[in-house]
Amino acid sequence: MTRLSRRQISQALAAACLTGAPAALPSARAASSGAAVRIGLDGEFGYVTSTSAEAIGRGIRIAIGEINAAGGVLGGRPLELVEKANGSLPARSANNITAFAADPDLVGVYCGRFSPTVLETLPLIHRLGIPLLDPWAAADGIVDNGYTPNYVFRLSLKDSWAADVALEHVEKRGLSRVGLLMLNTSWGRSSKKAAEAYVARAHRITISSTQWINWDDQPASMLAKVELLHNAGAQAIFLTANAEDAAKLCQAQLTQPPARRLPVVSHWGVAGGDLPAMVGKAFHELDFSVVQTYSFIGQTSPIAQRVVRAELALSGGASERSIASPVGVAHAYDLTHLLAMAVNLAGSTDRRAVRDALEHLPPYAGLMKRYAPAFTPQRHEALAARDVFMATYSPVDGALERRA
Repeated sequence: MTRLSRRQISQALAAACLTGAPAALPSARAASSGAAVRIGLDGEFGYVTSTSAEAIGRGIRIAIGEINAAGGVLGGRPLELVEKANGSLPARSANNITAFAADPDLVGVYCGRFSPTVLETLPLIHRLGIPLLDPWAAADGIVDNGYTPNYVFRLSLKDSWAADVALEHVEKRGLSRVGLLMLNTSWGRSSKKAAEAYVARAHRITISSTQWINWDDQPASMLAKVELLHNAGAQAIFLTANAEDAAKLCQAQLTQPPARRLPVVSHWGVAGGDLPAMVGKAFHELDFSVVQTYSFIGQTSPIAQRVVRAELALSGGASERSIASPVGVAHAYDLTHLLAMAVNLAGSTDRRAVRDALEHLPPYAGLMKRYAPAFTPQRHEALAARDVFMATYSPVDGALERRA
């Protein structure tokens, strides 16, 4: 296939931005010739109770399918996904990233859900000069990392936004004292710092106490920590935890009379697994809300319907309500289209050029929103605080629905 000029590519991308359709390059045909351009995914595949890495992978694959059907990248080269499991271990993640970087045709690496793992690999990412695409991990320091040039680009939540929306939700319910229940990791510490910053700005809510969750906590020890929050005057709990930890908290609360069960507003790590199934039917007796950025439920746009059909074909689900870890699918899908645009604008698989191109993309109408643009040299966050909302689990099927 004849190599396209940057002007031709830009014109095709601009047309796609106006219509919301995948970018169709001039004289495009299904990408089937030329060496593949590869994308790496370093995720927590196989992590017990987690569905997040698999969801990210499906989002990438759906976008790749569309891009390849429209002609691929760089004048006809197909995109290809390579997945590696890190077991949420920083050392294994570092090995995966090093292996990815050895491939000259690999243009970037996606991370998974666990912020502590990602934070540990930032020095390596910048030493190797490989773009890190973040579709989930929320710690502020992942993007606000102090590196120049910065190789991290996030299309996801940020801890400070999560704290703001969760605590604002508490205030809107007329509650003024919140207890923090934080996972004892860099993610939990980042969330605590964000909550304290919100309180310092708002002056309408106070933090009554902070308790720390450890990996080996059981429902009995979780209940003891909740009781300490109770005794300190907490009227609600702001939780930063994963699904398995949240399940223990729920089981602990269910042993108490309804009047002793504190409402919980949770960071979205719990959405990386099937929390209602872990707890059982009694889960819906609890007052439990979750920070989210996207839901396929109720979305009627052509792009949303197209992505849902493709996701259900991959996962075998019955409807948009059955999509596991939906934010992982949505974030990774949009991020992959943006990455493909950057590769075309860079004109090669040179990773420094791709990094620079990500900072200079044209506006793009994606699944989640219109990015105008997604990133700039000063801003490597594609989403914003206004994209965050609270959701609850449906008692009918456990799907996360936007809270009215």
